[in-house]
Formats: sequence, structure tokens, C-alpha cells
Amino acid sequence: MTIITETPRLITVFGASGFIGRHVVRALAKRGYRVRAAVRRPDLALHLQPLGGVGQIMAIQANLRYRWSVERAVEGADYVINLVGILSQSGRQRFASVQDFGARAVAESARAAGLPLTHVSAIGADLNSPSNYARTKARGEKAVFETLPDSVVFRPSIVFGPEDKFFNRFAALARISPFLPLIGGGTTKLQPVYVDDVAEAVARSVDGDVARGRVYELGGPQVFTFRQCMEEMLPVIGRKRLLLSVPFSVASMQAAVLGLLPNAPLTSDQVKLLRSDNVVSGEAESEGRTLPGLGIVPETMAAILPSYLWRYRPAGQFTRTFAA
Repeated sequence: MTIITETPRLITVFGASGFIGRHVVRALAKRGYRVRAAVRRPDLALHLQPLGGVGQIMAIQANLRYRWSVERAVEGADYVINLVGILSQSGRQRFASVQDFGARAVAESARAAGLPLTHVSAIGADLNSPSNYARTKARGEKAVFETLPDSVVFRPSIVFGPEDKFFNRFAALARISPFLPLIGGGTTKLQPVYVDDVAEAVARSVDGDVARGRVYELGGPQVFTFRQCMEEMLPVIGRKRLLLSVPFSVASMQAAVLGLLPNAPLTSDQVKLLRSDNVVSGEAESEGRTLPGLGIVPETMAAILPSYLWRYRPAGQFTRTFAA
């Protein structure tokens, strides 16, 4: 008797080695999919291998600025996911080349190969935004839908989790600084969303459980101001710090200087982003284009932050916490 075993579907994931990427890869691997991790530096993607079985996760070199490498990465795949995005510009990594041109390159390559696409953008994507980041995110979405109208687009708010660049950055700052800066007084509203919840939404789109041709806005269960986010974080790391309000005008001048540094801690574009709230829209909520609408119950910050921010606690508090 001959037993025919169906070969698991192959999913090409652009940006697989990034923060959201590694969680998406794990969610896909748990479902039994094969994953082709399309990354600029395959040698820096070795951490993905333990997320799946032997031969389940394969890395391939791809750079969204070079169309031929994108086309090669989708060849023979069954589905395409684009997670590539940058928070600030450096070297050849420019907002326009990565989030606009790059998004179109992935979409056109997927279309040429006859493959469906899931694209991860960001809440706040707006063609008329004063922020270059937000404008190029919007242009990327536009390119995706012009090329593949039945694509799935996810817009997460601030994403938190073990490797995030939000809470980890401010927790690290709290180790050495007596105060934490609140740009614009810390009144900007955010809806932090857990990275595993974003990854689950992406994986469900591959499963075919997400209606296509739509934009979904992904936020956590609670809306916080920037100040409240810091107030939630500080007790978790066992530190008391002054929360210092910094007017937007002052922050803009500081960012003009800091933005010139390698791995800039603050850029002018980020200050512009903080002038607008980053929360799920009422329209998305009413139409069910949210995590709950997808059947996903989002995790709270209170449940997750202690699981990875404990390492920022003073040594004595760390000992007492775990001795108890």
C-alpha cells in the first residue's frame, strides 16, 4: 500500500529575523508550515532555526531594494508575508526604499508568481501625515492594494514583547537616568499590542481564516497615554523615576541633533508621529477589523511586561522577588 503524504505549504516571510518576524515564524512553524525566511543577512537569522523542526525553516538572502532577490525569494512558495519596516533611516535603509518601493516590489513579485499576500503596516499610516514614516507606510499599503487587491493588511499599534524597542528602551534608560522624558507631556494615546497576538493574526491570514482585501487594525485591550505606559512600566522594573514633560517644540530641537547620531535615540520624524494618537479607529472596531473581530483575545500589558522586564530590576529586588 502506498501512503501519500502532502508536503506542507511553503511560506516566504520577508523580514523574518526582526522582532515581529521571529514570532510570526514560530506561529507558522507550530502550524506545520515550512518557512522561507527572506532576510538581508541570513547569517544573522540562525536564531530562527530552533523555532521549527529539522529543515522546516530555511533562510534566503533578499533585499527589497533589489527586485531580482525578491523574485527569487517567492519562487516556488505558496504564500507571501511582508513584515519589513524601519523606525528610523540609516545608510541605504530609507523609508521610501523599504516601506514604499519595497512593499511594491514584494506585491508585484507575489502577483507574478500567483501568490496571496499578507502585508504588515502600522496604525497611523496616512498619505497626508507630516511624518515620512507614516506617509511611506501608507504608500506601501496603496501599492499593495493596487497590485493585489485581495491582500490582507494589518496595522498594529505599538508592539510590545521580549525584544521590543519601546519598553526595553525606556526600562534601560531608567537604569541610568533619574527621569524619563515625556514628549509633548506624555498625552499621546497608544494601544500597545502583544507581539504574539499580532503573529497569531498573521498566521490566521495564512490559514485562510481572515477575510481578504481589507485593512485590520490591531491594538491591545486598553488605551494608555504615553505617561500611563511609563507609570505601568516603572513598578515592574522596581524603580521610581521623575516623569519630565518635554514640549514638542523642545523635543523637535533635541531630535534635530540626536537624529544625527548612529542608532539615533530620537528623530524629528518620531516627534512628528507622537503628535497623533496611535489607537484603533472607531470604524475598525464597528466593522470587526480588530483582534477580537478575528477571534483573538488580546493580552494585557500587566500580564506580559513582568515576563521580560524583570531583568531591569535592581539586583536586590530581583533576588527578593524570586526568593518569594
